[in-house]
Amino acid sequence: MADEQPWIRPARPVRRLRVAGAVTALAALMLCVGAAGVGTFSFQSVWRASGPVRDTADGFLREVVAGDVDTAYERLCADTRERWSALGFAAWVRTPPVLTRHEIVDVSVATRAGRPHGTVRVRLTRAAGPVQDRQVPVVREDGRWRVCGDPF
Repeated sequence: MADEQPWIRPARPVRRLRVAGAVTALAALMLCVGAAGVGTFSFQSVWRASGPVRDTADGFLREVVAGDVDTAYERLCADTRERWSALGFAAWVRTPPVLTRHEIVDVSVATRAGRPHGTVRVRLTRAAGPVQDRQVPVVREDGRWRVCGDPF
């Protein structure tokens, strides 16, 4: 019996692998949560910016369709109001074929030279039936979004 080796306790499994696996899993989970948070924040930022731009163009076109040209004129930027008098704008809006319907197709918001601006693509339907795709430029002026340029 002298040839028998003494009993040796079996080696414990290496815990380093378990710890490394747990740390890796935790890092992956934090990465996924972080990516989801950044994606949500980005989506909300874009929606917060594009929502008012959409509302401005939509309100303007609703007023034009309803014949409320005075209120629509107030939504124009200062540059456009300098080029169009209220009377001239009203005559232009009421010139046949008048606008009868609009549909917003797309909204984009960007910054140019440090100033935010938006572009709203719309589909305009006129009384005579023709349908036109147009872009309505919208700019930030005096803390409000305003339609700028000749929207139709």
